[in-house]
Amino acid sequence: MAQCITCGSELHPDRAEKYDYCMAPECQEKNLKGLTMVAIGVNKAADQYLILDDQTRDELASGKFADQRRGSFGTSLPASGPPASSPPAATAARPGRSQPARRRPAPPPAARRAPLPWTRSQQRLALLYNEQGLRPDEIAGKLGLSTYAVTQIILGSRNRGKL
Repeated sequence: MAQCITCGSELHPDRAEKYDYCMAPECQEKNLKGLTMVAIGVNKAADQYLILDDQTRDELASGKFADQRRGSFGTSLPASGPPASSPPAATAARPGRSQPARRRPAPPPAARRAPLPWTRSQQRLALLYNEQGLRPDEIAGKLGLSTYAVTQIILGSRNRGKL
């Protein structure tokens, strides 16, 4: 008969097939390990969730999963620091001639965004209510916004990866 690795009590045979600790709260608290989940974008209608184990990590790294909205997942490595800037290319100067300094063109001015019809507080609350399972029309009623605005908040957060 299998025994709990924490308290030494006997384990039920069915439990012993998958676990080496008993159901006592102290034993569970000490031995229970959480699972890391990863959302794989499948299409606009639904995401697929997988347990992040070695096999899934390898499949992500190989680019197996492709999000139709954003391209492929897992093909780039996370940056460990700011990207190193490359030094300007050396130009060979001809004897007796000076070359003008090369300048990069100035970036275009940033486009001005129109002010949003909701506040940051309303946005945070809308996302919290959405996570609790409320529908956009219910959220709109609570926050005094239009259903369209609430839907835009939720979709914008999903597109930015916040949900």
